[in-house]
Amino acid sequence: MKAIELLADIAGVGRDVARGGYSRHLFDAGELELRDWFTEQAMRRDLTVRTDRNANIWAWWGSPGPGAVVTGSHLDSVPGGGAFDGPLGVTSALAAVDILRDKGFRPAKPLAILVFAEEEGGRFGVPCLGSRLLTGALDADRARGLRDGAGITLAEAATKAGYEPERFGADPEALARIGCFVELHVEQGRGLIDLDSPLATGSSIIAHGRYRFSFAGQGNHAGATLIGDRHDPMLPAAAVVAAARTVAAATPDARATVGRLAPTPGGTNVIASTVDLWLDARVAGAGRTPALVAQIEAVAKEAAAQEGCTLTVTEESYTDDVVFDESLRRGMDRVLGGVPALPTGAGHDAGVLAAHVPSGMLYVRNPTGISHAPEEFAEAADIAAGAHGLALVLEELAR
Repeated sequence: MKAIELLADIAGVGRDVARGGYSRHLFDAGELELRDWFTEQAMRRDLTVRTDRNANIWAWWGSPGPGAVVTGSHLDSVPGGGAFDGPLGVTSALAAVDILRDKGFRPAKPLAILVFAEEEGGRFGVPCLGSRLLTGALDADRARGLRDGAGITLAEAATKAGYEPERFGADPEALARIGCFVELHVEQGRGLIDLDSPLATGSSIIAHGRYRFSFAGQGNHAGATLIGDRHDPMLPAAAVVAAARTVAAATPDARATVGRLAPTPGGTNVIASTVDLWLDARVAGAGRTPALVAQIEAVAKEAAAQEGCTLTVTEESYTDDVVFDESLRRGMDRVLGGVPALPTGAGHDAGVLAAHVPSGMLYVRNPTGISHAPEEFAEAADIAAGAHGLALVLEELAR
């Protein structure tokens, strides 16, 4: 099947009628349905399916072994996300296997499609959860204790879904099988629009982190409490939202975003007792992201003190600058006939693996330039070009 047909096959799974787009999160009904769908598709192709200790799914063409050529992506989404972020890499990998089989190719090296668990962090807050656990970048005990918005821990959700959270953790045996990793992904920006190219390789990912700012004040009645008597944590939270924009705007090539804010108890006529917000900060260069966050934290501390509130800042995840393997990137470029190389501010599982194995990215043009939203898109011709290009890359690597 073509990649676009495979995408159409899952178009009804995990639709979010409230937000628009898709909400597919680790171990929820939609994500579990997609896991079953991928397993079925892999078995139709006579691939051997295995799920590792961290709930990542592997589909092997040939016997699992060291030096494997691995491709894949993820099936989960951000809340209200687009149809292509993640699934395009998985469906293109399946389509690439079909293309190679149709031309009679048989890999001399083991070849696998790898579907990572919770790349977006949409349910439990930590991005690239599956790849971080696999590589040991995330402590297993901390991971098991992560909670979703309903207070359910990752361990509880995994158990309910039939997995064994006590086995979560670094998996050196699985990691040692990967000879190289190539992830195809829809572009999350407009680089390929400006370059008028359907495809690009990835050169780097800028450093990025997620930070929780927790403000505590005094909950009270919105109508009966005089302004001068208030300790309202919503005010310093609002100061952080504004500071994220102003501080980032004053820092070259920086991004800082507050996309999630949770007041407690959350009533319209109630002064909040606590407010949690999550800051996403990204800027290239060693130490520049923590420095950016420190400036925003200074604003938060001053605003909290003025309102008589307390503040706790927790780093939930951080990844330094990633430069993809240059030899692998040049080889991909040669096979593809010369395509642009793009840096990105978007994180990927390939960026986590890059510290351990030669890793690379292949981007497919997004004509809207929009991602993490329902307007995310890719044209059928570009999707086909991406699957064909991925097949050429895998063929060269697995000879």
